[in-house]
Amino acid sequence: MPTSPPPKANPPRYPAPDLASLPEDIRLRILAVQEKAGFVPNVFLGLARRPAEWRAFFAYHDALMLLETGSNPAGTLTKGEREMIVTATSAANQCLYCVVAHGALLRIYEKKPLVADQVAVNYRKADITPRQRAMLDFAMKVCLQSQEMEDADIDALKQHGFDDEDAWDIAAITAFFGLSNRMASFSGMQPNAEFYLMGRVPKPAKSA
Repeated sequence: MPTSPPPKANPPRYPAPDLASLPEDIRLRILAVQEKAGFVPNVFLGLARRPAEWRAFFAYHDALMLLETGSNPAGTLTKGEREMIVTATSAANQCLYCVVAHGALLRIYEKKPLVADQVAVNYRKADITPRQRAMLDFAMKVCLQSQEMEDADIDALKQHGFDDEDAWDIAAITAFFGLSNRMASFSGMQPNAEFYLMGRVPKPAKSA
């Protein structure tokens, strides 16, 4: 029996600018990402319609997510754990783009093809460590009930080896991607098709 083709995703509300029209610093950064990933994640072009905001957004992103340039490079959060925070809280905010895109990075960094789906649906039952579960408990409270944060919440983190700066990192990542979630959802940003398979299937072996 023939099957119907899958429905097409709705186009974004704000068309992405042409790459050639962008300021040189932004264009070169996007080209570098394209060379490394093999495609341009839609967020890079989608936000580039406002260059000043793009620069501020990615400067803060890099400070939080790139360990070698981060504001707390001595922190204990791994790249995988940072993406775990983004995936769980983006799911709570119902952001399709960020769940799919950062779920892909989570699968790659953790080398677990199922973990992103588990974390997005119910991190309490996911194949993660007690430390990571405590981290996500804290992140989810920042995401959904930040007005109720207490010293006891940080104390609970410290029982799993986190310190005050780690708590700041968890909160800052959660808050920053709360902004990202809302802008992606508001603007109708769709995940690139490439994200859906990243980290799920092994890459073909390179020929000798």
